[in-house]
Amino acid sequence: MDIGDCYRLLGLRSGASFIEVKASYRRLVQQYHPDINPDDEKAKDKFIALTEAYKLLQTVAPPGETSGKTEGSKSNTKSTTVIVEEAYARIENRQATSNTTMPDPPSIHDIEQRLKWKTYEQLQRFLQDKMFPQAIALVEALAARLPSDVEVRQWQAISYQIWGRALISEKQLPKARIYLKKALKTDPHNKALLSEIQQDFQRLGLRI
Repeated sequence: MDIGDCYRLLGLRSGASFIEVKASYRRLVQQYHPDINPDDEKAKDKFIALTEAYKLLQTVAPPGETSGKTEGSKSNTKSTTVIVEEAYARIENRQATSNTTMPDPPSIHDIEQRLKWKTYEQLQRFLQDKMFPQAIALVEALAARLPSDVEVRQWQAISYQIWGRALISEKQLPKARIYLKKALKTDPHNKALLSEIQQDFQRLGLRI
């Protein structure tokens, strides 16, 4: 297995930082762990391959943190993707720890639902603190993980709308229009959302 295969196995781009590698590994092994899939040989093989890839990338992946200052940048900054992956890793790590004494391992559905609502709590905090880029990144990551979940799509659409409204207030009208349209595209059958966004577009002096 070469380095590129290791990154692909973990669902990452080549050259991703070790922080991203670690977060992705923790998320995936929770899904494929033999304790959760006791009779699934494919899951067992996947778990072994993930572990081998992780061990190899430990030695080559860049750390992913900046220790000093560079011109035009701040020290110790992290990308939104890393923040999201670390948030998932913390949630899943706590979940795995809390389940170690359970007689029967939880189903993948139960784990996904717990992660979903933990993520929702974090999403609410981001929106309340007006950390809109982080909120959008978090809900998009959740939507990618649970693509058929209706509630998650609604949260995603509402997050787009909230940011769109904030951008209107900041006079960033072209960008606001983009996110309001993304809200409609994400949850097109939500009549209440459509009505609200129509009003938002009226504020922009535009039609949908």
